[in-house]
Amino acid sequence: MTALTVAGLTLREAFRRRVVWALLILTVALLALSGWGFSKLIGLDTELGTMTSGEARLVASVLLNLIMFGFSLIAAIGTAFLAGPTLAGEVESGQALAMLARPVRRSAVLLGKWLGLVAFGSGYVVLAGLAQILVVRAAVGYWPPSPAGGLALLAAQTVVLLTLALLLSSVVSPMASGIVAVGLFGATWVAGVVGGIGRALGNEGVERVGTVSRVILPTDGLWRGAMNAFQDPIALVQMGPGEAGFPFLSDGSLTVAYLAWAAVWIAVIWGLTALSFQRRDL
Repeated sequence: MTALTVAGLTLREAFRRRVVWALLILTVALLALSGWGFSKLIGLDTELGTMTSGEARLVASVLLNLIMFGFSLIAAIGTAFLAGPTLAGEVESGQALAMLARPVRRSAVLLGKWLGLVAFGSGYVVLAGLAQILVVRAAVGYWPPSPAGGLALLAAQTVVLLTLALLLSSVVSPMASGIVAVGLFGATWVAGVVGGIGRALGNEGVERVGTVSRVILPTDGLWRGAMNAFQDPIALVQMGPGEAGFPFLSDGSLTVAYLAWAAVWIAVIWGLTALSFQRRDL
């Protein structure tokens, strides 16, 4: 049994779980509500007068990041709670023992499950994100400067989190692995917001909180790169000098060094997962 065969079985099992229907319902609801909201922007009365089409596109740029965060959160919860049962659940139920009783390497099984989850999580983020971008384009005429790059970074964020969830599921129960993974995702995002506030206030110590958290767990760093790819370039100028503290604006694209670190992080965590799974009693 090859890794690709296991990947196909994992992908098929993911679609059979109820979490897929929950993801679909949440996504459709979010797309419908956002489409209705964006359609009301042009001509909206504000304290400064009626909103023009140009102002509506600028506001849509910021709101798009907010909604994309919603999609990344949905993907984070979905993949984290799929990764746990995929590995730890099969070990506890004895299914893994039946599969590994054949001449199949554990590393091949783990790689196959990881590839299946990557295909599922990344596919969801890309398709849902693209649908949202098309909704915004139809409603207010806004198109992000780098949609492909932003969607790729959202997919990479999902890969980081599901890899972490697999590592956790190799040592703790399925439910605990999902809870811890999503908790770390949220904590890293909060730390990034705190770091942004520190930067806006000129406090290097507080700013360092966000920097360190993005190194330890790259989800927030990849998310900020995605925001920069989706937002209007003039949004930072329009927001004023305190834009660094706003949680849904990013003031710079990611460096090649950081992207390389994210790739290394995924490889290291996957290696630790393989080592843990190899030593685990079935």
